[in-house]
Amino acid sequence: MNVAVLLLLGLGLLEAEGRCFFNRTQEHCVCYRLSQESLGSIIQCLPASVVEFWGGELERYIDFPIDDLNPSAIDMLHSLVVRKIIIGDLLVPEILLARVLRFFSYTQVQELVFESCVFEGRGNWGEMAGKDLPILSLHFHNVTSDLLTGREQDLSSLSSWMETLQDLAVTGSHVTSLPCDIGRVFRALRSLDVAQNSLGDESLMATFCKGAFPQLQVLSLQHNNLTSYHSVCKSMQLLRQLQHLDLSQNKLMADPSSSCQWPVSLRIFNLSGTGLDQILMPLPPSLEVLDMSCNHLHAVDISLSSLKKLFLSQNILQAVPSIRNCPMLDTLHLDNNSITELPWDEVKLLEHLRDVAAAGNPYNCSCSGAGGLQVLAGMGHLGQGWPQDYRCHSPPHYQGRLVKDVPVSVLQCNSAAVIAPVCILLLLLGMAGAVCLVRSRPGLIRPCCRV
Repeated sequence: MNVAVLLLLGLGLLEAEGRCFFNRTQEHCVCYRLSQESLGSIIQCLPASVVEFWGGELERYIDFPIDDLNPSAIDMLHSLVVRKIIIGDLLVPEILLARVLRFFSYTQVQELVFESCVFEGRGNWGEMAGKDLPILSLHFHNVTSDLLTGREQDLSSLSSWMETLQDLAVTGSHVTSLPCDIGRVFRALRSLDVAQNSLGDESLMATFCKGAFPQLQVLSLQHNNLTSYHSVCKSMQLLRQLQHLDLSQNKLMADPSSSCQWPVSLRIFNLSGTGLDQILMPLPPSLEVLDMSCNHLHAVDISLSSLKKLFLSQNILQAVPSIRNCPMLDTLHLDNNSITELPWDEVKLLEHLRDVAAAGNPYNCSCSGAGGLQVLAGMGHLGQGWPQDYRCHSPPHYQGRLVKDVPVSVLQCNSAAVIAPVCILLLLLGMAGAVCLVRSRPGLIRPCCRV
């Protein structure tokens, strides 16, 4: 059987009218519902590094004989430069997928993506036993399949490949739990993305059991059903290599007395959009990046000696948080809060601070309010949004005006600095005049000096 036909059968694309479109500049080829008549258009995809297949149905090919490849077909697969395959809008019988996937061992495909697919039945994954696939990244988005629980034999057959997988994503797929045994198979996994699912606090403890995901560094739990900060922390304690944790868009609540300690390896922590009205404690001790934007924080008081980047945009802060206890801070984002001025006296103490974003706040354009922002802008520390998104809210005669256009002079902004020397000079002149008057009286030896 022609190898191209074989792969298309495996991907369920020999059904309806369609064709392939190749973008030579991007080395990207997209095929839509290929049929026997339009099969020839796949030839133009041969130079592509990314190939997408959309539409089709595999059920009609379940009983189709798929023979082993001959040496010339294997050589042809080896010669392909394709590195990424995207498969979308397909009904996928597992029994056929299991028969076809073994042929990927002859390719150089490193990334495989399933988008909006439905997986049916159970495949004979024994044919994959001992097979090493080049695929290092596996992504599922908006897919439907049978529960993973009770499929230990399937995992065992796939273990030779799964032990080398480095990147796994299962997103938007209504996942409620990941069995502990799955985590133990992924010995080399570095990144796990299970965002937009239905994972709860209790399911995390079972997922991240002893021996599961021993090399995991990046974990996204964004937009699940997590509520307990303490429970999540406790679930992470066995992930000794974890560096980046995303808990954004969960509804987290503080626990009255949480003594849980986060992994010391954790460097990047995303708590944005979690409904926080206060800082949850404890924070990971070695954090370098902390994102708490899009919450309901009124005030922030943190002390993290290693923190470099702090994101607090879209909260309800009325003042800039004290950052004296974050000496390494180089990035501070405060967009869209209720801040009226930046305390320049405190900001200037942080010698590493280079990126300040504070657009969309109701600035009081008194001298201290406008002056601090103008100084930061002059030093090149105000990033995107300056000057068009920095406007005065008060006093009334400056309302709506760009902060950069507010005149800031010594006489206007520090009248005491000007008036005090003038008063002293006048006092001295007055004293000198009095002395002259005294000396000008009869009987004095020297004449009066002229003032």
